[in-house]
Amino acid sequence: MKDIWRQFTGKEHGPLVQFIKYSIAGGVATVVHIFLFYFLSIRVLPAMEAGDFVGELLNIPLPDLAEAVRARNATINNLISFMISNFVVYQINIHWVFEAGRHNRWVELGMFYLVSGASIFIGTGLMAFLIASFGLSTTVAFSANILVALAVNYAARRFFIFKG
Repeated sequence: MKDIWRQFTGKEHGPLVQFIKYSIAGGVATVVHIFLFYFLSIRVLPAMEAGDFVGELLNIPLPDLAEAVRARNATINNLISFMISNFVVYQINIHWVFEAGRHNRWVELGMFYLVSGASIFIGTGLMAFLIASFGLSTTVAFSANILVALAVNYAARRFFIFKG
């Protein structure tokens, strides 16, 4: 038990503990991303349609918006949320999960955003497509976006960006 605790509190860990730590870091970033996305979509740049599950859950009145407007606003909100949450997870990754230093800090940060950007670009495109083409709720489309982003990031970060 002491060894497991040491692995969780330090930088030396086995692959299973590293993946668990990565998952926790990803969970924190996902919560930040989701919170920012919904905050922006409800309070700043409307992207939620009346009847959306989250709006009903929070008992928030939402306007009727054209699907093209929702798709555009959801895309903008998602990109803003991505920039902030990705920096949060980068900090957690370099300080707790992976060993920095395979590349210099600016190259590492650039690669981190490039990989994350590619996955979020695909996910955001899917989200906008699902809203604009099928009229899916923002919450369902946003969930598909999150799943795509999570599916790509671990392997790229583990094998290409950080030492291990």
